[in-house]
Amino acid sequence: MRPPFAQPQVPPPVRPPAPPPMPSPPHRPSSAPSFLWALSPLYTCGFGTPFTMLYAAIRKRSVWYGAASAGYATATGAWIYLSEIYDDMDAPALASFLMVVCMLTPWLFGTVHSLAVRKQVFEDAAPYSPANEQALAMAQYRRGLREQARELAQHDPAMARELRIGRPDLPRQYDDGGLVDVNRAPAAVIANLPGLTPALADEIVRVRDQVGGFVSAEDVSAAASLPPHLTADLAEYGIFLP
Repeated sequence: MRPPFAQPQVPPPVRPPAPPPMPSPPHRPSSAPSFLWALSPLYTCGFGTPFTMLYAAIRKRSVWYGAASAGYATATGAWIYLSEIYDDMDAPALASFLMVVCMLTPWLFGTVHSLAVRKQVFEDAAPYSPANEQALAMAQYRRGLREQARELAQHDPAMARELRIGRPDLPRQYDDGGLVDVNRAPAAVIANLPGLTPALADEIVRVRDQVGGFVSAEDVSAAASLPPHLTADLAEYGIFLP
């Protein structure tokens, strides 16, 4: 008997990888630790004020905060000393006044002081900007799209051409993160790459027509005599489909 006709095995089609998740809106960092620090003189009855200002002195490397820490520590020590001396007897008016001052200075004045300098101590960086955080997240997201598009083009160049990866001048649905196919895109599109000018883009197209295409950013830079500093941006945003 004749063997049954063997059906040719067709490899399954390569599907484009799923895009990376969209970046979530940034969250403003909590200011609770700074308020906990600033209110420590209040809930420690002034005993924690020297340590509060000592932390500020170390964090800001400030002599003035160090002097404030020493002053609050002196006031606290003086209050404890006078309280021990006049524990079992009536204190003179001057001693009573000094005890009240030495007790309230680290407690109440220290609380006001720490609240007043809280932002200066804790907000060393630039003001928080949700727009900057969102822009950074979006840039990282689009870099991920470019990496996925390159991976797809490496495994299936035909599909990459069908999806029009690197061809923003043509109608398409696939988001490649801003890639430009240097081997096929017109000069006007290549000129939009960072650092390139219309004259340099025209030179790239002229050399491309002579050599038939490029294989890497280094190949383009050498063949078209581009400035060396353009190679990195060309490697980031360029793609070279066969």
